[in-house]
Amino acid sequence: MAEAKPKSPTGVWGTVKPFANGGVSGMLATCVIQPIDMVKVRIQLGQGSAVQVTKNMLAKEGFGSLYKGLSAGLLRQATYTTARLGSFRVLTSKAVEANDGKPLPLLQKAFIGLTAGAIGACFGNPADLALIRMQADATLPPAQRRNYQNAFHALYRIIADEGVLALWKGAGPTVVRAMALNMGMLASYDQSVEFFRDSLGLGEVSTVFGASAVSGFFASACSLPFDYVKTQIQKMQPDATGKYPYTGSLDCAVKTLKSGGPFKFYTGFPVYCVRIAPHVMMTWIFLNQIQKIEKSVGL
Repeated sequence: MAEAKPKSPTGVWGTVKPFANGGVSGMLATCVIQPIDMVKVRIQLGQGSAVQVTKNMLAKEGFGSLYKGLSAGLLRQATYTTARLGSFRVLTSKAVEANDGKPLPLLQKAFIGLTAGAIGACFGNPADLALIRMQADATLPPAQRRNYQNAFHALYRIIADEGVLALWKGAGPTVVRAMALNMGMLASYDQSVEFFRDSLGLGEVSTVFGASAVSGFFASACSLPFDYVKTQIQKMQPDATGKYPYTGSLDCAVKTLKSGGPFKFYTGFPVYCVRIAPHVMMTWIFLNQIQKIEKSVGL
């Protein structure tokens, strides 16, 4: 992932390729991970443990409820992951060239991950907002449910009811979370691959699995507090007087800290970690397969 390729494609496809590959691999991974992500959101909304949430969803809402918000999840990957993985590839290639082709130090990888995460989050926030609202909708009283039909209907309704700028509600914590997640995920993944492959001499499958687990853990530990605040901000609704429970991300963080302590930010950590690590692993596996196919057909 971090190594410079001997020959890079040129022209329009050479520019578009890392973005297209990143987006498609992220969307394929999301199709597999969506049920776990759905359970994670319900846990953060206080509906119980992973087992309890899963049982209740299957009993009351059916199997299809595990895939509620899939259209928004795919749209999020088409924007967020396309932008973050594409920009990460481009920035990494430029940095390796400037470093005379030598592997990048961990600090530089972390900085590139921070930058790529911020870029991706800015593009992906509207879809992320739609995804959170669609997943949380069933937890609201019937009178308060938004009843979005799909991701595009959600975006249309948000613009119509709240204005265009509402699409970037919670953008602050979303960007910070994405920066933290990508710093932990991308930098630790590169370092772990080098360790498992070069130091321990593990094979490709073991290296990918081990590195994904390590990067998933660090990505989860770094980003979950910000993900928790982001979720609370994006799903909040005004009370009868029109007042929202939080005035902003900082207010949400302070109130959460006072009411539940620091561990409240890590609500649902096991499920969150289980979701992040497989998604990272499958994203890279899908990406490798896509690249092999492209190579076989001369792209």
